[in-house]
Amino acid sequence: MSDNSVNKAVLPSLLNEQQFNAITQAISGLNSQQLTWVSGYMAGLAASGTPLTGGATAASSFAAPSLTILYGSQTGNAKALAQQFKAKADAANYHNKLVSMADFKPRQLKNETHLVVFVSTHGEGDAPDDAMELHEFLGGKKAPKLPSLKYAVLSLGDSSYEFFCQTGKDFDSRLAALGAKAICARADCDVDYEQQATSWSEKLIASLKEELVDAAQPTAAATAAVPASAVASQYNKHHPFSASLIESIKITGRDSVKDIRHVEISLEDSGLTYEPGDALGVWFTNAPALVDEFVSLLSLDGESQVTVKGDSMTLRQALSEKLELTLSYPGFVNAYQDYIKSSALQSLMEERATFRTYLSERQLIDIVREHPGKIEAQQLVDALRPLSPRLYSIASSQAEVEDEVHLTVGHVDYMAFGQRHQGGASGFLSERVEEGQEVKVFIEKNNHFNLPQSDDTPIIMVGPGTGIAPFRAFMQERDARGATGKNWLFFGNPHFTQDFLYQVEWQGYKKSGLLTNITLAFSRDQKEKIYVQHRLMEHGKEVFDWLEAGAHFYVCGDAMHMAKDVEGALLHIVEKFGDKTEQEAKEYVLALRKAKRYQKDVY
Repeated sequence: MSDNSVNKAVLPSLLNEQQFNAITQAISGLNSQQLTWVSGYMAGLAASGTPLTGGATAASSFAAPSLTILYGSQTGNAKALAQQFKAKADAANYHNKLVSMADFKPRQLKNETHLVVFVSTHGEGDAPDDAMELHEFLGGKKAPKLPSLKYAVLSLGDSSYEFFCQTGKDFDSRLAALGAKAICARADCDVDYEQQATSWSEKLIASLKEELVDAAQPTAAATAAVPASAVASQYNKHHPFSASLIESIKITGRDSVKDIRHVEISLEDSGLTYEPGDALGVWFTNAPALVDEFVSLLSLDGESQVTVKGDSMTLRQALSEKLELTLSYPGFVNAYQDYIKSSALQSLMEERATFRTYLSERQLIDIVREHPGKIEAQQLVDALRPLSPRLYSIASSQAEVEDEVHLTVGHVDYMAFGQRHQGGASGFLSERVEEGQEVKVFIEKNNHFNLPQSDDTPIIMVGPGTGIAPFRAFMQERDARGATGKNWLFFGNPHFTQDFLYQVEWQGYKKSGLLTNITLAFSRDQKEKIYVQHRLMEHGKEVFDWLEAGAHFYVCGDAMHMAKDVEGALLHIVEKFGDKTEQEAKEYVLALRKAKRYQKDVY
């Protein structure tokens, strides 16, 4: 018997079915804070003996404006901004609720009055996993007209990518096309987003004053809507822990085309905790040789004073510790060109496709080498964007390593245009920081990439290259728990003899029985290149059987190609071995995602 039928049975003499249905429809979707307000309103009406008149229906009587804060987040940044905005809305006494897009029912949109969207973009303009269903719904035929909805969108992205903030732009344009009215202009935030996001949020809170009905102070139940994990710890992105490097060792062979490092860092005395699936944020300093070359090429004085975010320091310190010097992005070139006035660079910038390819193949130093010019120290600082930490999937479980954290780092190190190039953070962790030296770190929670709650649940892990990192953590955790669920790893890399990461550990897990299956794809060990998606399809029947038995399916690694190819293989497997149409296979995989049984950690 349903809850509704129980209530109807209890109150047959007080409400007829039509009245009961009107009330339940009116309060559908209200959070605990709103329900408290409604109950007080009704109690007041009952005490006064004044009935509702004027032909108003129960549903319309309850239609008080309220605010829904939605977030779609791949790494947690959009979620954190949404949580901060909720705190501001609580302080302003606005009826509000905070909801992940993964938990939001798209058809609920037609019942919303005010919506604020925080969403990130990754890859080539892709929506984050938790936003995919809502993103697709808004662009589809079933999306309802929304003439009564007022909304605002804050989008996070990286201007070094062509489709900068594309997901947020999509939400904005699709809501507008459905008739919704923007409360304020969309904010498109780059990697240095904090100041812009704070300013936008404060202006929006002020704008909403005329839109929303004031409510009482948030109740304990409403405040509890923000999970305990959202509470800031002592150490975070803006206040990192000064950890020490235990070791950084190469784990690929001498003849490997890849330089992959196993990095161990001590968290002793930090109080920091993490779960398998979380990431470690690493702040780094730029290579001294790279800083020296910037100063030399532009004929600047490294000891001259500059200002970065209101702080005065030498140019050399700013370039070493505060500014991004490796990743190329259009914003730097635009600002740099404004100062140096290079006709060659201007011509290049006017050919959009050529310019994008140019940027993708070069670091910032290459652009300065090819187009040197006259620029002042402060102008250079203003042209560069602030340094941002790099996030690495954690490759350990604290159940085994206690106050340590392990990473699997692909060292970006290659020759191009006659010069050696290194990644900022990977070069720092692989070569520039020595054992015992300081590494500033913080934990980045990832609530979209977790082990199943039940230790009996089987899992399938697809992690080629450094994508194997979180699965090492998964296995350490399941080993410590004595988990009985089956475990299947799909791993790939170029060569068996050079690139089988953590080979001894995986063989040990297989021998002990913890690892049920291990399927390998070494792409260069035969004439035809074989990747993990090919191995998945080879074992399609068994993979589908595992899914039917409740298995969770995880993918970690390259978002641009591998993750898309793996999803294509998964759809093919479901269609073929589940005897489904193409559309039914898509619905099956979507159901896996909604049930949090298909999770991705991609970059």
